[in-house]
Amino acid sequence: MNSDLQKQYENVASPIEIITSLKAMFQEQARTERYQTVKSLVECKLPKDAPVSPHVIKMMGYIDNLRRLDCPISQELATDIILQSLPSSYDLFVVNYNMNYLTKMLTELHGLLKTAEHDIKKGTPNVLLVQRGKRFEKPGKTRVEAGPSRL
Repeated sequence: MNSDLQKQYENVASPIEIITSLKAMFQEQARTERYQTVKSLVECKLPKDAPVSPHVIKMMGYIDNLRRLDCPISQELATDIILQSLPSSYDLFVVNYNMNYLTKMLTELHGLLKTAEHDIKKGTPNVLLVQRGKRFEKPGKTRVEAGPSRL
C-alpha cells in the first residue's frame, strides 16, 4: 500500500473496514477497464491486407485481460469473436473451420490462421470449379446438350 493510502487508514480499527473501503475505491476502475477491454475486443477488425499474426495476438491479449479482470469468456466465444474479426478474404477458412467442427486452443487457431494467410497471399485458389459441357445423363434417358448459361 502506498504511503497516502496507509495514512488514510491508520486510524481505522477494523481490517474489514479497510478492505471494504479499498474494494469500493478500486472496483469502479476495474469495471471501467473491463468495459474498455470488451469494447476494444469487439471493435477489433483485421484490415484487408494486414498481417494476421499481430491481430490475433492483440485479441488474445484482450481475452487474457478479461480473465485477469475476473470476466473470462469461453474458448468457443473467443474463437467466434476472432473469426468474426477477419476480412472476407478469410471466409473460406471460416467456413471450413466451422464445417469441420474444429475446437482448437487460441494458439492453435493462430497457427492455422497464419497458414491460411500464407495461402491467401500466395493466391492459392480454393474454389470449386464447374466445367461446362454435357449434362449428366441417367441410364435410359436421352442426352441433353448444355446450352448457354443463364447466370
